[in-house]
Amino acid sequence: MDIFDRDQENELLTEIAVAYYENAQTQEEIAKRFGISRIKVGRLLKKARTEGIVEINVKYHPIFSSKIEQQFVNAFGIKRALIAIDHQDEEEQRRQVASLVTNYLSSVLKNGMSIAVGQGRNVAAIASHIGVFPEKQCKFICGIGGTLRDGEFIDADHISRNLARKFNATSETLYAPAYVENRELKKAFLQNRVIKETLERARKADIALVGLGDMNDNSYMVQLGWFTPQEIINASINQGAIGEIAGYGFFDIQGRPVDTVMNDRVIGLSIEELKNIPCVIAIASENTKAMAILGALKSGVIDIIATSASNARTVLNLQQHK
Repeated sequence: MDIFDRDQENELLTEIAVAYYENAQTQEEIAKRFGISRIKVGRLLKKARTEGIVEINVKYHPIFSSKIEQQFVNAFGIKRALIAIDHQDEEEQRRQVASLVTNYLSSVLKNGMSIAVGQGRNVAAIASHIGVFPEKQCKFICGIGGTLRDGEFIDADHISRNLARKFNATSETLYAPAYVENRELKKAFLQNRVIKETLERARKADIALVGLGDMNDNSYMVQLGWFTPQEIINASINQGAIGEIAGYGFFDIQGRPVDTVMNDRVIGLSIEELKNIPCVIAIASENTKAMAILGALKSGVIDIIATSASNARTVLNLQQHK
């Protein structure tokens, strides 16, 4: 890229960053203004931070977090909002959010409770959080089948076992793959007594830990091979999907379910089944997920949201300007 092209790109990144961070325009509004996809807007905003065009360096007093939490409770009728301070490093941000969730679990888990466990990097970060935690006579149950990704242990079974070790509790495996090729194969797996009984226990859990995903063509599901990048783009542009709960439950900005090619191909708790669990904790640390958080909060599934301060402020701004 020559100097002229680089200058043009930096000018575009600056314009988009100003529109998003200073003028509080949504990614969808920016996409329409510049004639690009919302997914590309998200990538450009991320690049603006990487290139140093945008720097977020805010120190938050505990009172500030309490005020944001109260705004979330008032706006969305949820039980809690766990708000972590902002950090530019994505892994460190994930650890900050995970720390809040882990501490919350330590305070609310009681003997005899069961916890349905989802998949993904944000849920895995909770299990990996370092600390000394009280022993709990509870059970962690896989809420979705197994996945395989080289180099990362982010499937529900691995997470569930780690959480059980952390609290000196027990863990129950869902002996099925998370993803199958068609509806008939899923039905065949669900006829197995062990699989059916594990899912039934997961449905009756007291707490569920799930991740929230956005419609990113480099998302966790694309990396796993569940979706192609084009399928993600189609679900976003043609069907209005803006995020997903637990790795496959897609929804639009109003929180309404969206049909995708994943329907009837995942062995795990559905969005409707998650709604029946008394306390669903959703974790979304990445700063590209504000729209997904907003849609998830409107779905009626989420009881507690755990995210960063910048995400929280963006979500509240989006809700205010809806």
